[in-house]
Amino acid sequence: MKWAHKRNIILLHVSFWVIFALFKVFDYANDIPTNLALRLVVCQHLFSLIGAYAHYFLLLPLLFQKRRRIIYIFGLLALFALCILGRGWLESVFVSGIFQTSYYDEWTFARVSSMVWNLASFIVFISLIKFTVDRFVLEAQKKELENEKLNAELNYLKAQINPHFLFNTLHNLNYLSQIKSDEATEVVLKLSNIMRYMIYDSNKAKVPLAKEISYIQDYLDLEAIRLNKSFNLKFDVSQVDEQIEIAPLMLIPFVENAFKHGISDQQEENWINIQLSSDEESLELKVENSLKDRHIQKEEASGFGLNNLRKRLELSYPKKHKLYIEESAKKFSVHLILELA
Repeated sequence: MKWAHKRNIILLHVSFWVIFALFKVFDYANDIPTNLALRLVVCQHLFSLIGAYAHYFLLLPLLFQKRRRIIYIFGLLALFALCILGRGWLESVFVSGIFQTSYYDEWTFARVSSMVWNLASFIVFISLIKFTVDRFVLEAQKKELENEKLNAELNYLKAQINPHFLFNTLHNLNYLSQIKSDEATEVVLKLSNIMRYMIYDSNKAKVPLAKEISYIQDYLDLEAIRLNKSFNLKFDVSQVDEQIEIAPLMLIPFVENAFKHGISDQQEENWINIQLSSDEESLELKVENSLKDRHIQKEEASGFGLNNLRKRLELSYPKKHKLYIEESAKKFSVHLILELA
């Protein structure tokens, strides 16, 4: 990546000088032979090139160091003097005899002023290229750091979810092992599917919705085994395109939340309704569940909470999601809309 960047910078500079030289040669060639035009361009601008890059590499870094700015000033004056003298020598040796004029042999104010202006123009132009490129590089690095920070935060938020999910699943397996249930094999199989998804797919930017649905279905099956189907569950995915892609582990937390705060052995009616639907522009998730009594909820740990989900949505779908939450005495509902375009 760094070499590619340096290569592009070199190509930019080389292209500029080639185009500039060709333009000047063709311009002069209207009045003098092309070979003489080429000689004139080289003599006039060789030391401009040398001076511009001597300033670029040697002097310009000193400009931003307070203690070395005086060195920069004297260095710049010396650079101008050397480049002007060098150009004057080249012109007197290789150009003076071409034209029937004493212009290239005399150090007139007009000639020296032209040399100073020419050199200063190239120094300023090349320096502006450096400032512009450096700014773009700095912005790119800043954006890369921000993305790394966001990814780190997103992975941290995911990590908060996964242990909670794993804890519940292992609890299910432990329970079935204790009662020597034949369903323990099914739990192990579904747990392996869950772990495979968490390990190999959760770090991807996007996954097919079909994988997320399969993940949710395995979770629902495990909860049904653990709770001995002591609740009413509806899971409707009939109106969804399973080929669309979403951020992984984005939907399951709402389902987990429904079980955590909606299902209890201490209440008679337990139910959860989950509906997924999609069109070309958006994906919608609706989760409704019965709500535990207030005193039951206070006795339980809060878990990762919906604040975690809001942060993940902001990171994965900035300004491309809507989350509606409603709560009544007996029902809790969540409506999530993700923009896919």
